[in-house]
Amino acid sequence: CLAAYDATTARWLQRAGVPVLLAGDSAAQVVLGFESTIDMPIDFAIQITAAIKRGAPQTLIMGDMPFMSYHTSLEKAMHNAARFMTEGMADVVKLESDETFAPLVDRLTRAGVPICAHIGCRPQTSSVTGGPVAAGRTAATLQQVVQDAVALEQAGAVLLLIEAVPEEVTKAVMEATSVPVIGIGAGTSCDGQILVVNDLLGLTDFPPRFAEPVDTFGPRLKAAGAEWVKRVRAGTIGGQSYTMRPGEQEKLVQGESEPTNASIN
Repeated sequence: CLAAYDATTARWLQRAGVPVLLAGDSAAQVVLGFESTIDMPIDFAIQITAAIKRGAPQTLIMGDMPFMSYHTSLEKAMHNAARFMTEGMADVVKLESDETFAPLVDRLTRAGVPICAHIGCRPQTSSVTGGPVAAGRTAATLQQVVQDAVALEQAGAVLLLIEAVPEEVTKAVMEATSVPVIGIGAGTSCDGQILVVNDLLGLTDFPPRFAEPVDTFGPRLKAAGAEWVKRVRAGTIGGQSYTMRPGEQEKLVQGESEPTNASIN
């Protein structure tokens, strides 16, 4: 699973055989330039979900409900989740949650919204925790993460996404539940792994410690941009221009041209 944000990237990732794509709220940072995921606008979140679905129609697409889009009331949560399914064409809707969200997951599931429950470290709560912090590093917090996972699965979650926990936590969650578990910074025992595509390609200046890039696309993008600037300044760009139709230049010289609406070809 990879987090992607546009149709073109999604198309190439589908061709690569990536089975699941997340239109992550991380777009607030990597696309819009905000400091935190809590700044993600819900309309933009829905738009990029639809974009990657159009780019990768045979891939399972997860929408990602932004901060406070499902917290203020049951009615608002149901409405926003429905928007991800209809406007965003999401196959699954992800929400950061603990066991207290089990009643909401139950209602959404009964309404026909497949839910991926995001447990462990939950970036949307970083304002309370003082920043993104690993979860489950003590026996008590390990038990709490497992309790969250069990409650959310029982409420109907079809997937679990577990973030930034020791592998012992992941193993305990997998032993206690039966739905697929996708990990990010959660060890190798998960059924699947997820990463932001920008981290995968080496585009992020300060990637998280669990990022494992497979390319250094950032420096290559910089080099390509520099080469473009060099060619433009040298006057070597633009040679593939259009040509006038036969005989038309002579008409200009003779003053015989007439304005026409011609198509570009």
